[in-house]
Amino acid sequence: MTKDEPATTADRASPEIEHLKQRLREFAHARSWERFHTAKNLTTAVSAEAGELAAVLQWATPDEEVGPFLDQLEDEIADVLIYLVRLCDVLDMDPLQAAYAKVERNEQRFPPQTAASTGTAHPDSGPME
Repeated sequence: MTKDEPATTADRASPEIEHLKQRLREFAHARSWERFHTAKNLTTAVSAEAGELAAVLQWATPDEEVGPFLDQLEDEIADVLIYLVRLCDVLDMDPLQAAYAKVERNEQRFPPQTAASTGTAHPDSGPME
C-alpha cells in the first residue's frame, strides 16, 4: 500500500485498542464482573454514559466556552469509550475497523458533490448514520 492508496480494513491494526480491551478484560475479571458484561448490558451502559456526556453541555449556549466543562467532558468521553471498547471485546469486534468501514460506506452514500450541492451536511439533512 502506498501513501496515496486508501487502507483496507485488513490493513488497519489497532494495538492501542487491543491493549485497552485486555486491560478492561482484566479489570472485569479481577472483580468477577464478566457475568454482567453481556452485549445487552454493555450496550445499555454505552447509551447511559452517552446521555451523561450530553448532559454536560445540555444547557450551554452555542457560543458558550467549553473550557469550564473540559474535565467533565473528558470523564464522560472516557466512560463512553470504556464501555464501547468493553462491548467490542465481548463481541470480538475492532471498533476502529468498524468505524473505518462505516466511513467508507458513508463516502459511497454521500459523495462530496451531492453533499456540496445541497448546501447541507447530508442530502436528507439528517445525522450521519
